[in-house]
Amino acid sequence: MEFSHVSVLLNETIDGLNIREDGIYVDGTLGGGGHAFHICERLSDKARFIGIDQDAAAISAASIRLSPYIDKIPIDIIRSNYQKIPRILQDLNVSGVDGIVLDLGVSSYQLDTPERGFSYREDAPLDMRMDQSKELTAKDIINEYSEDELTRVIRDYGEERFARNIAKHIVNARKVKVIETTFELNEIIKAAIPIRARSAGGHPSKRTFQAIRIELNRELTILEQSIDQMIDLLNSGGRICIITFHSLEDRIVKRRFRINENPCTCPPDFPKCVCGKVSKGHVVTRKPILPSEQEILENRRSKSAKLRIFEKI
Repeated sequence: MEFSHVSVLLNETIDGLNIREDGIYVDGTLGGGGHAFHICERLSDKARFIGIDQDAAAISAASIRLSPYIDKIPIDIIRSNYQKIPRILQDLNVSGVDGIVLDLGVSSYQLDTPERGFSYREDAPLDMRMDQSKELTAKDIINEYSEDELTRVIRDYGEERFARNIAKHIVNARKVKVIETTFELNEIIKAAIPIRARSAGGHPSKRTFQAIRIELNRELTILEQSIDQMIDLLNSGGRICIITFHSLEDRIVKRRFRINENPCTCPPDFPKCVCGKVSKGHVVTRKPILPSEQEILENRRSKSAKLRIFEKI
């Protein structure tokens, strides 16, 4: 299947980067190269662009998408996870950058390619790996995690109120046979959720599939651990733009941006700061930027997107 992904909040992200034509920019979730293409078209031959993605299909698609600029500006396309940006920049002898973009979550290509196992609407092996070079799959989590571990994952990462019952049904089902496909898991989840709740809350598997995917790919852990490091890599005036697609991601971004803006840990009644922690910059977006009604009409998957921006001092 051809890699297809509509870049969400595209114009808002490009504007938010405040691009300098001679700057150095990093897209940590390159995907099909949508945001990257519009960054590169604004750069001169004195600039540099670095694109990173852990999905081999994305790397291939983005390389083709960015081919018009390969001979115009220095471009590095690297298969890796954005958590490794500090090491990647070190290897490229880059000490600081002027902008970083993260477009989080699962891509349209990954959702629409049945064999990747991300979608509860297609019958496929339970995979859900964003990086297919990794060995652990969703099937392993479903069949090997304990009932308590499954409950934790589904409750914390899916915000599913029937997490305990779903975990119990999974454990009971796998005693009979190994759970191997998305549709097998669908039926187990369906049986674990009361009929009245099933009819009112959209597809019954949505929250559980999200939770398993986040756990497998360590999405929230990596995000939490990476934001401060990425801000440290920004040059003065540099910006980081992060697009999230659910409240768990957005809370992390909002909190880390706020802490980097005001890291002081002194009690509020202290007359002056004595902890010595200094602000790294300011939050550009006091409230997240949301997609327009027109964008939502054209791309329903943009509906839950939120963009937050931080600028380095």
